[in-house]
Amino acid sequence: MLKFQIILSIITISLAGYGLITEDFKFQAYMMLFLGLSMLVMGLREFQKGHKGYGWLSIVACIFILFVSIERFF
Repeated sequence: MLKFQIILSIITISLAGYGLITEDFKFQAYMMLFLGLSMLVMGLREFQKGHKGYGWLSIVACIFILFVSIERFF
């Protein structure tokens, strides 16, 4: 699960860097989607560690970010 989180984080940072460097924000919705998925994986890892507070916080952040991402697609 750690490898999956690292891959999602690298994709998110790459898309954010592309947007900042080129000032072209057409991939911003995809960046938010990968950020939400990264937060979901982070929340699941926190639940596995036994940190339920941080796990729930990450899950709530994931839901909010995914909602914003879906709004950007439409």
